[in-house]
Amino acid sequence: MRIVIAGGHGQIALRLERLLSAGGHEVAGIIRDPKQGDDLRAVGAEPVLLDLETASVEQVAAVLQGADAAVFAAGAGPGSGVERKDTVDRGAAVLFADAAERAGVRRYIVVSSMGADAEHKGDDVFDAYLRAKGAADDYVRSRPGLEWTILRPGALTNDAGNGLVRLEVSTGRGMVPRDDVAAVLAEMVETPATAGLTLELVSGSTPVTVAVKDIAGN
Repeated sequence: MRIVIAGGHGQIALRLERLLSAGGHEVAGIIRDPKQGDDLRAVGAEPVLLDLETASVEQVAAVLQGADAAVFAAGAGPGSGVERKDTVDRGAAVLFADAAERAGVRRYIVVSSMGADAEHKGDDVFDAYLRAKGAADDYVRSRPGLEWTILRPGALTNDAGNGLVRLEVSTGRGMVPRDDVAAVLAEMVETPATAGLTLELVSGSTPVTVAVKDIAGN
């Protein structure tokens, strides 16, 4: 499979690219800083230089042409303000979804956030982030041309993953290593039966492959 990942230099994305490449897939990661290219090549991914805040739908669709799956893992980052929460966490997600539809890429996976809600209240930057992610998720769910899965991890850590998770429609608050988030995403790419599901993810007691297979079968 050819898989294109938006936000290709993100902490989860780099882990996912390594897993997918090791699994024999052709992986491309979209980045906007050419200096990040070597990091993607080191994990087996092809860097694609494109700024999702300024690119057109046509430009993004050209990158997605011929892909079997698209993963939106981009984010404005913890140091960004309210404006970039909207232009990246919402706007770039909408653009990537539109481009996937235009390119005929049906399988579409979103790395969202637990608590994402377009109607979330509050004036802090993190409140704006949750509204932006919620609005983006709502948009993706409205697209008839996408076989979407939305993954909402709990609080992310850099602890070593142990491959044991809890993956449900609602898990309640919790923490989860980025390693395990990437492992779940890699499994989801190859599990189209998870399409149409919005799922929460925290650490748990179920092996990743079993957790994804179980939720896909429900």
